Amino acid sequence: MLIGDVARRSGVSARMLRHYESLGLVRPTDRTDSGYREYSGEDIRRVFHIESLRSLGLSLREVGRALDDPGFAPAGLVEDLIRQTRDRLAAEQELLTRLRRIGAVEPAGWEDVLQVVALLQGLGSSSAGARQRAALSAVEDVPVPVEALVEAVLRESDPSVAGALRWALAQSSEDGSALLAEGLGSPSAEVRKRAVQSLAEIPHREATALLRDALANHDVVVRGYAALALGARGVADAIPALIDMIVEEGNDADAADALSALASDPALADRIATGLVDCLARGTTGASARRRLAQALADIPGDTASRALVELSHDENRAVALTATYILKLRSTRR
Repeated sequence: MLIGDVARRSGVSARMLRHYESLGLVRPTDRTDSGYREYSGEDIRRVFHIESLRSLGLSLREVGRALDDPGFAPAGLVEDLIRQTRDRLAAEQELLTRLRRIGAVEPAGWEDVLQVVALLQGLGSSSAGARQRAALSAVEDVPVPVEALVEAVLRESDPSVAGALRWALAQSSEDGSALLAEGLGSPSAEVRKRAVQSLAEIPHREATALLRDALANHDVVVRGYAALALGARGVADAIPALIDMIVEEGNDADAADALSALASDPALADRIATGLVDCLARGTTGASARRRLAQALADIPGDTASRALVELSHDENRAVALTATYILKLRSTRR
């Protein structure tokens, strides 16, 4: 079969067939009387073998070794090809993500594109200072896709940079709450913590709804941050979680402050007092927890709180009794 026929049957151009010949990959078995290359059936099968191996990513030199070296072992080369392919796919995915994020800000010109690229590079810098400057410029100078900010804040370990990123995210015109919600389900405790801290600073209704859901999260740290944020927003759903924080000594001072703020609503004051008293009535609360509950009752108005403090002033534990007595004196001077 002549070279033109081989090219049509194999899909390999005549020019490439000549190149294969020059490299010694496939040589025509014969030539016609006129000097034209003539390929046998075995030659054509070798061309197909070459193309098959090339489709796996082998170089022409590697193809030659694979076909001609009887001792050639493919396992190691295949593993290398798998690694190279994974690296290439990761690089392509990174490029795709960067392009999507640039497109999301709808740049008006190439200057805008270059600014966004610089900002994205800053967010991914190994320098904490560079990441912080990028976070601040995300609000002041260059619009940045909220997805990039969320990704940055969920991986940020430096407290100062994380604070700047949370601020930038809260100032963003786009609501990143839905993206942060994925962080709440992360297997990493640190990522879950960063996600709920970021949601706590976003004022949108969607963030509030997600914080409500977070009250049932399996992570006690997530529940605590969610409760404090909701308490600051006047959401009554946070009351049970805030009381639990006081009993369990989990950021109890902040939890008591949040309950005090909620108790400024008369409709919630008695509910809060009742919840605190119910904890005291269980009989399993230790002295340190009773003292914290007494301190929490200090700023809760109403007779329910006062009666509980009177009872605590006779507590068997001297520290609890003294704390309750002191609080009662303060309450009497406020009237």
